[in-house]
Amino acid sequence: MIIESLMLENFRNYPTLQLALDPGTNIFYGDNAQGKTNILEAVYLCGTTKSHKGSKDRDMILFGKDEAHLRMQMLKNNSHISVDMHLRKNRSKGIAINQVPIRKASELFGVANFVFFSPEDLNIIKNGPSERRRFLDMELCQLDAVYLHQLSGYQKVLQQRNRLLKDISFQSQLEDTLDIWDLQLAEYGKKVIESRERFIERLNGIIHQVHESLSGGRESLVVTYEKNVDADEFYDQLVKNRERDLRMRVSMTGPHRDDICFQTGGIDIRKFGSQGQQRTAALSLKLSEIELVKQEIGDPPILLLDDVLSELDSHRQKYLLESIHDIQTLITCTGLDDFVQNQFQINRVFQVSEGKILQ
Repeated sequence: MIIESLMLENFRNYPTLQLALDPGTNIFYGDNAQGKTNILEAVYLCGTTKSHKGSKDRDMILFGKDEAHLRMQMLKNNSHISVDMHLRKNRSKGIAINQVPIRKASELFGVANFVFFSPEDLNIIKNGPSERRRFLDMELCQLDAVYLHQLSGYQKVLQQRNRLLKDISFQSQLEDTLDIWDLQLAEYGKKVIESRERFIERLNGIIHQVHESLSGGRESLVVTYEKNVDADEFYDQLVKNRERDLRMRVSMTGPHRDDICFQTGGIDIRKFGSQGQQRTAALSLKLSEIELVKQEIGDPPILLLDDVLSELDSHRQKYLLESIHDIQTLITCTGLDDFVQNQFQINRVFQVSEGKILQ
């Protein structure tokens, strides 16, 4: 699958933009704060309905405007697909696939697959568990529509249960209704846990070799799923820990408290790894993500690299560039020196300046 073109109207700092993309490597270069990352954000938004930065719809609309319009044209399995998206300040976004409106944003997942890599991702290993859970969820949601449904259901029930735990402190008779929410939370949560287990197992089958090659054979990497609770024991643990939840007024048990551990040589590099080890592991994770998508859907994802090369040393730069030669890639950077030094083939170059793009 490839993106053929992108059209923006009143999105971020672009009043209007028409962009034709190459099936190979597309580089957007220019000074900081000119609008390079906004291009990647627009592409990711069209494929996933979400900003990679977690921005709200109203914050992505050009200042002074009430709506923004995005259109992405793709070629998939010799068929042309268009995704239209309207962002509105005071209403939910409107989405259409091939000019047919869709009711649920989840219908868009799977139409396109992306791997987004930004400098912040280099810190995914050493940062908190929430970022690692977000990585798990975003990748699984792209690959599995059922997981998206289960995760959404789990999050809604979790919110209801947490609200109830707070209300019980004022109305103790409400405690009898907790059983209903516990059953639903356990039902959805069990599916979420099982899907995450399978994902980590598949990831381990790929990341070991990637990391070994990236580290020059000096290290091997093992990823471990640190479950907060086993799937089959979830309901029983909810009942057992109810008094604690009532005291804390929040649900303390469930996959919303999961984490991922990264070990090399038996050492937990989240806590004890050097910055170089953590960055190499993060790069291995992203490269493995690409290969995992290839295996799952039989088609490479579209790679979005947001000013990552400047954060990597020459060895990691070279390995990354060699790994993406057969993937449609959109790269932002402040200059082209890194590509020249690595003798990397560039298919199309765009200069970005104050919301305007010159090819």
